[in-house]
Parts: sequence; C-alpha cells; structure tokens
Amino acid sequence: MDIYVQLALSGLFVGGIYALISVGLTLVFGVLRVVNFAHGEYLTLAMFLTFFLFHQLGLDPFVASLIVVPILFVLGLITERLLIRRTLEAPHVVQVFVTFALSLFLQNLFLVLFTSDFRTVRTDYATAAFEIGPFYISWLRLIAFAASIALTVALALFLKHSYMGAAIRATAQDRRSARLVGIDVDRIYALTFAIGCALVGAAAVLLAPLYPVNPYTGADLILVAFVAVVLGGMGSIAGATLAGLLIGVIESFSSYFLGGEMKQFVYFIVFMAILSLRPVGFFGRKGAEVMDVT
Repeated sequence: MDIYVQLALSGLFVGGIYALISVGLTLVFGVLRVVNFAHGEYLTLAMFLTFFLFHQLGLDPFVASLIVVPILFVLGLITERLLIRRTLEAPHVVQVFVTFALSLFLQNLFLVLFTSDFRTVRTDYATAAFEIGPFYISWLRLIAFAASIALTVALALFLKHSYMGAAIRATAQDRRSARLVGIDVDRIYALTFAIGCALVGAAAVLLAPLYPVNPYTGADLILVAFVAVVLGGMGSIAGATLAGLLIGVIESFSSYFLGGEMKQFVYFIVFMAILSLRPVGFFGRKGAEVMDVT
C-alpha cells in the first residue's frame, strides 16, 4: 500500500506543474478562442532563460522567476499585438496556421542557437527530501506543486473577484456586449494572452530544476497540456487543473508498472475513454466553450 501512496504523491507533485501549463493555455482559448500552438515553445524559452540566468549570473531559479515571468508577460503582449490580434476575425484555420508557424519558427530558432543538447539546472537542494512515516517527499517537488496550485488559485480569485477579472469574463462570454458597456476588448485580449504566457513562464521556472531542457522540451510537454485542456473542458480552469493532476498520477503509476515509454499510451487510453463517455470533458459545456473559473 505504501508504494501506491508514494506513487500518487509523486504524480500529484508533477501534475501540479502540468496543471499550471494547462491553465495558461485554456485561459487564452476561453477568452480569445485561439489555440496557441506556440505555448510549448514559450515554455522552452522560459526554461532556457532560467538555465542561463542560473549558470551565467548564479541566480537561483526561484529568484530568476522575478525576471523570467515578466519577460514572458511582455513577450505575450508583443505576440498578441503583432500576430494574434490580426487573426481574431479570420477563420480559425488561419489562427491555427499562425500559432503553429510561430511554434515551428521558435523551435528551429532554439535548435540553431542552442543545438539539440540537453541542459540542466542543478541546485544544491534538488535532492533534498524529508520523511513522513514510510514516505519520502522531495522538497523541490513539494514547493513546485504548492506554487503551481497557489498560482492557479490566485488566478481564479483574480478572475472572480477583481474588476479586471470581471471584464475578462465578460469578454469571454460576449465580446460585442463587452464593447457596448465600455470594456476595452483589445486591452483585455492583450492582458489575457500575456497572463497565459506569464503562467507558462512560471511553470518553466518550476520545471527547470527538475527536468533538462532542449529545443523540443516544450513540444513534448505541450502534448500533456492539450490533453488536459480538452479533458478538463475547453475553457475551464478548474477542469484543466483537475486533468493536469490526473495525468500526473497516471504517468507516475504507468511509468512504475509498465515503464516510462508507456506513460503517454496509458493516459491517451484514459483520455479517449473519458471523452467517449463525456465528450465535453469534466467541466465543459455542450455547444459553447466559455471560460469557467469554477
């Protein structure tokens, strides 16, 4: 029984970071109705920034977050203004091609600049752990999990209880009505996209001491995020969080019992099984994908 609890804890700790990546993706979709295929490359960029700040300036990853997260926020503002805004009224296929092209461009740019070598951030506390009865808990994974959940809860509270959050929710529900009551919809879109990029930047900082980074890291992790977003219900923050945690637990058990190469196979089987029973996901709404902070 102890091994099952240990595996569940390990899965939840990783799943918390998956949830944070997924929340940024589902937030952008819920408000802008844009699927950002470059989300994974922003994760890669943030992990590379964390790596170079650690090795060149000696900044601890958590300290580096004070630089990395604002950089990703500004990058999100620039991307929305130069690329996304120009496609909002275009057919969805145009938005797909634009973000997918951006993804390929960034991935190949990273390959030219950094080669395909893996780079790691090795901190002194990376292997520190403590015991609770028969269970060993990594301090780093616990802190990363707690930070991920805290950021997700903070986002939900911001959306539900602040004026700007109300404006974001109103824009997500009906952009034309939002304009009629005086909401600057363009500003809301820019802010939302920037928040999504900042969240993935925060996730990258938390991942950097745990996983090596190369130009394809984001492409691997974004697959998990897409599964979590669809499984949780397109546009649902609570759904993306729950699905991210579930995928983390599934990966932990399948890696232990079946081998690491089987983890994607297993969570895709679970993914298809759940969607066959509930096609809209955990908290999705049939016929309309809207942002939901519940």
